[in-house]
Amino acid sequence: MHRYRLLKCFALLLCVSIAPAAMTQDYDLVIANGRVMDPETHFDAIANVGVKDGIIAAITTAEIQGKEVIDAKGLVVAPGFIDTHFHWTRPIGYKLALRDGVTTAMDLEAGVYGPRIDEWYAMHAGNSQVNYGTSSGHEFARSKVTQQLPDEDLLDAPYSVVKSRGAGTAWAEQVLTLEQGNAMLAIIDEGLQQGALGVASTLGYFPGATAREMYEVQRVGANYGRLTAVHLRYTPGTATTESNGAQEILANAVALEAPAVINHFNNPGWELVQELLVRLRAEGHKVWGEIYPYAAGSTTINAAFLKPEVWVEKLGKRYEDTMQDPLTGDFYTLESYKKVLAEAPATQIVLYKMDPSAIPEWCRLPGVVIASDAMMMPGGWNDEPVWDTPYDKIPNTHPRLAGSHGTCLRIAREKGIPLMQILAASSYNPAKYLGDTGVEAMQVRGRLQEGMVADITLLDPATVRDNATYAAGTLPTTGIPYVIVNGAVVVRDSSVLKGVNPGQPIRFPKQEKSRFEPLDLTAWKAQYLVPTAGFNALDNESLHVH
Repeated sequence: MHRYRLLKCFALLLCVSIAPAAMTQDYDLVIANGRVMDPETHFDAIANVGVKDGIIAAITTAEIQGKEVIDAKGLVVAPGFIDTHFHWTRPIGYKLALRDGVTTAMDLEAGVYGPRIDEWYAMHAGNSQVNYGTSSGHEFARSKVTQQLPDEDLLDAPYSVVKSRGAGTAWAEQVLTLEQGNAMLAIIDEGLQQGALGVASTLGYFPGATAREMYEVQRVGANYGRLTAVHLRYTPGTATTESNGAQEILANAVALEAPAVINHFNNPGWELVQELLVRLRAEGHKVWGEIYPYAAGSTTINAAFLKPEVWVEKLGKRYEDTMQDPLTGDFYTLESYKKVLAEAPATQIVLYKMDPSAIPEWCRLPGVVIASDAMMMPGGWNDEPVWDTPYDKIPNTHPRLAGSHGTCLRIAREKGIPLMQILAASSYNPAKYLGDTGVEAMQVRGRLQEGMVADITLLDPATVRDNATYAAGTLPTTGIPYVIVNGAVVVRDSSVLKGVNPGQPIRFPKQEKSRFEPLDLTAWKAQYLVPTAGFNALDNESLHVH
């Protein structure tokens, strides 16, 4: 692997030094005099970048001309950041992501209600400033079969969470019958047929889900060779339970020969989870994990793990110093928790759960992906502000929306972490992992090389930093003056340009036929039991989704 990287870097250096034919043409955009850094080849040198028709056409030390020229002296020219865990998939959310260097934002944890995948992509077509993608949502399919919500109430996290999580508790607590399980799996499969990137599972929010249910959910994705990204069963939990949650998903992935993602494993037990991921990748398994650089998370107040019998009695936490209202800054008490839970069960909260001293170590994890888990508006889609709303007037939410990449870049500078490590975690790693599952759009992104899509982030390594705090979570990152999406400048001089919407869909081609086969106990026994004389199959209903 090391020799391969050296050879690839040498080839790129040759290209930089001797591509005379490319020097004579005019480019749509030239980025001049910048420090070009490519995490795949480890190329790191001062060079000029020429962009033509949305593609990086030249990387050279020779002078080149373009219709537009950006003087990048003193700036790093990096692949655009790819955020694979981004819930606020709307214009204001994307605007803040752009200021944080993000050129592609995808929701691979909550996803979209399967039958509406086509509709979701159509909603973004021609209207998105960043590239966009999503997965088929386990939670929304579960809400459909347990609570019989109308399809119009189910779409994605910004639109659906308040409606689906506020419609009762069956979506979280109910153990599915075989009939319900098959109906849910068919809904997830429909999303994959429509081109979803994989399966999104917020498993940790529904304790009613059995081990069999999760295995079968991963099998649906495995039928297409696609990933399942999971908020683990015991997150947040202890160093033992968190690791057990990861082991469940990884064991399923190995048995099914399927890709799997461990969402935000920056929790107790992260050291073991990282070792499992590294060792499994070394054996050829397509598994990876993500972190965000904060010691607090964010969720809805009706999360099952926030019940007193779990959060207080099992985990030994107190609401008074762990659970915060992002709008007021006030911490909850047991009484206020119960009151809000009863009146507005989908209310967003900030949850303090980790030692902040571990954050620099998370940024140093080789092969990790930085993903923000960007939360939508506290009130959901109905309260979405207009695009022109000043950053400090947007209702407060968790600072990871606006500052995840800026935080990691600042920490790298302060702690001596190699800049290439952060760039890889922000761009190449997610592109490589997704590309290896067959996502063609990711095979040409996340790299600063000739022939790759011109998704490019320019940053000042000496000044780039986060500004978002828990009190002011929507203040944008500074030190990222230019962001280019598909060859179009979308951020210029640290201002997001209104009406510039070059974002492209990140998805699989649509499939004509379903690959899902309903669960059947008789068929299972025929495959996994030795036949006996006089064998009588049990009623299928006894399987449930256990």
